[in-house]
Amino acid sequence: MNRPSACYGLNGQVLGIAADRPELWRDFDRMLGILRIDDAVEPGFRLDIAEMDVLDEDPGGSLVFDGEIPEDGYCRMIVHGATVNLIFPGRQTVAVNDEEGWAKLRVRPGSKAAWTPSMLVLDAALDAGGQHMLHTAGLTLPGSDAVVLIHAPSGTGKTTTSLALATQGFGLCSDDAMILDPAADSPVAWGLPRHVKIHEKTAEMIPQVAPCLGRSWDRNGEQAVSLERLSEIVRVESPVARPVAALLHLARSPDSQTRLVPMARTDAMVALAMDNVRTGMTGLLPLQKRRLATIGRLVSSVPTFTLEVGARPADAAALISATLGKQD
Repeated sequence: MNRPSACYGLNGQVLGIAADRPELWRDFDRMLGILRIDDAVEPGFRLDIAEMDVLDEDPGGSLVFDGEIPEDGYCRMIVHGATVNLIFPGRQTVAVNDEEGWAKLRVRPGSKAAWTPSMLVLDAALDAGGQHMLHTAGLTLPGSDAVVLIHAPSGTGKTTTSLALATQGFGLCSDDAMILDPAADSPVAWGLPRHVKIHEKTAEMIPQVAPCLGRSWDRNGEQAVSLERLSEIVRVESPVARPVAALLHLARSPDSQTRLVPMARTDAMVALAMDNVRTGMTGLLPLQKRRLATIGRLVSSVPTFTLEVGARPADAAALISATLGKQD
């Protein structure tokens, strides 16, 4: 008897999922549903999901992480050869081998699902196809298919700035996660099609988003808004790979004025790597080394700037358009 399955197209890479029942890949479908394709296609990366009463929580190998993960709680990461194991005791385990193109996710019946294993699998599937997910926002320039990437640590204002630009004619690809493909002559990127978390302060600064919001906020003062809902007030781009026009490092303005200034490539490399490359107890894992190399290729091939955002984030729109227009 065949198990339920689904396939998702990731810009040329195909992620195939098989599970005991469709509900077990619900998190993937919420995130990638728009990318679902005919499951007769041969996957380049396979994920198997099963429920098990007893989990293998001691797979053997080298411990590279032991601690708390935001939102998901305590976990351990153990590496054995080319296989990376992530263990949430009593809840979930995932084993990932990006070299061989497979992952195995095991869950205890009735346990609370952790988000991190899903992202680890997606990272591995993308990596197996020569792509990498970066913690950046992405927006298309007005009247152009080219995209600017905006990076900064969480809490700096990527979502606020992204929505402000979107109200000024830029197209929203993602406010938080872009997929970079450096294999082409010039880097291309596409946005992970997931909902946008809008903070109360963002809503105050950009009143145009009010029609998308409900009355209740979560414990972090945020609301999750679907891309479909956002598309009613701004242009939301489809998850298609587009040429990268520039890389912008987001910073808070020291004097409330918004400005765009050139940034040294070495500084841009360090800033982007610090926010996207993770080290463990044994140093960089192979996937992280490849991600670092991808960042290096990106920074060496596109203009890099610091975007200092002041009291009016929308002011950045004219600066970006004018500056990148001069680059053409």
